[in-house]
Amino acid sequence: CVCVCVCVCVCVPWAGGADGRESEHLRLCPLDYTCCSSQMEETLALQSERDFLKAVEENSQFLLTTFTLRHRRFDEFFRELIDLSEKSMNQMFTKTYGRLFTQNAHVFQELFVELRSYYSGGSVSLSEVLSDFWSRLVERVFSLVNPQYQFSEEYLECVSKHAEQLQPFGEVPRRLRVQVSRAFIAARALSQGLATGRDIVNKATKLTADSECVRGLMRQWYCPLCRGLPALRPCHPLCLNVMKGCLANQGDLDTEWNNFIDALYQVSEKLEGPFNMELAADSISVKVSEAIMHMQENSVSISTKVFQGCGSPRPAPGRPKRSPKESGGNRRPFRTYSPEEKPTTAAGTNLDRLVTELKERLRPMRGFWVSLPHTICNDEKMASDVTNEDRCWNGQTRGRYLPDVTGDGLVSQINNPEVEVDIARPDVRTRQLIMELRVATNKLRHAQSGQDMDFMDSQYKCHKRASSDAFEEKSHFRCVHQSQPSFLPFPGEEGSAPSVFNFL
Repeated sequence: CVCVCVCVCVCVPWAGGADGRESEHLRLCPLDYTCCSSQMEETLALQSERDFLKAVEENSQFLLTTFTLRHRRFDEFFRELIDLSEKSMNQMFTKTYGRLFTQNAHVFQELFVELRSYYSGGSVSLSEVLSDFWSRLVERVFSLVNPQYQFSEEYLECVSKHAEQLQPFGEVPRRLRVQVSRAFIAARALSQGLATGRDIVNKATKLTADSECVRGLMRQWYCPLCRGLPALRPCHPLCLNVMKGCLANQGDLDTEWNNFIDALYQVSEKLEGPFNMELAADSISVKVSEAIMHMQENSVSISTKVFQGCGSPRPAPGRPKRSPKESGGNRRPFRTYSPEEKPTTAAGTNLDRLVTELKERLRPMRGFWVSLPHTICNDEKMASDVTNEDRCWNGQTRGRYLPDVTGDGLVSQINNPEVEVDIARPDVRTRQLIMELRVATNKLRHAQSGQDMDFMDSQYKCHKRASSDAFEEKSHFRCVHQSQPSFLPFPGEEGSAPSVFNFL
């Protein structure tokens, strides 16, 4: 239909000739002689809406493609790091500890199951995951370094409850918690943030043009055709006013969008620095091995304190009871890695490259929504060049467009001369997108400081404890179950059954 109209308009004599029509029957174009029927005008109005929606989709495609592709690449990479970390631990611990490891492999398997669950967005607290892992591990290692005794489940539970006071693994659990928590929180936040960006763009660009927007689109793009001027493009300021009116609600996304892009950029920088996911994943095996070695090397003093605090264990059947010093003896069932056995990074500098590429693509995304009208109107198919002020369609005829260009966003459209916008009725879907951006930005900002918003409110009673360690946040939370089994006090402590958490 559009092509037929062009041919008719070009061929019909103009300026009141016999073939010209009065335009009183038209609803959108100026009242003047025309070669368009009302049916043609309606068809062209629908075409103008399609052209507009296509322009929005095409100009936002790089956003959608970037978020979709980057999310997939980062997600695959992070999951691969976790898989390789577990594989590395299995291979090296099997070689190092042999059957001692394979018999207790489920302890380590559960750790990685929980780490994957956390990264995938599960309701899992990293602090609890790591705390539970060390509790299970101390029970296994304590039994292994004291094979001459038989320990009940209750006794081993007493051992694990004393673990924070005894520090059988030294400083390793704290260091690993800080490193793994920071890296996993940042990795999950970035992955979720990229997915959010993809979804926001998808929703924000699924537009429906209202009748006032369609009127403005038709008047700027196809009314020249109905006047017999098919090659005349709209003046650049006219195009801007129409686009700003049609995209008024999208313009209101810009402030929160920029905050979101900045937060993504900053989290990605953390990942190539102190929150490096590659280093954190690779360090798990090494640090766990160091922890086991520390406990073995200090098994005599640790066992002595446990026996005094939890009571004397029963000797294993058929084995004479020996003192902790004797049991510590010269046995060395565990050893740490030699340098050549330590795991290497999963994929060299892949993370650095991924982050660098992402940052390069994030920079031009700032200001996207307020610049979208300009981007569309800068297309020579959509409007005349900004320098061509007199030989363009001004909405009525060929000539200069005189009204000012309106501002950005919904409220600024109160005086838009081309599109009537009800500024008192914000688009509900756009307001929802603004809230989604705020939530996503808040998560990303917390991740920059190693905090997970999803677990700041816990079902546990959390005690804030200051820390001056340079590797750790200024403060962290220590979560304590509300009920604890009773046990004998450690030497020098009063009371028959104090809580282990009072020993700090």
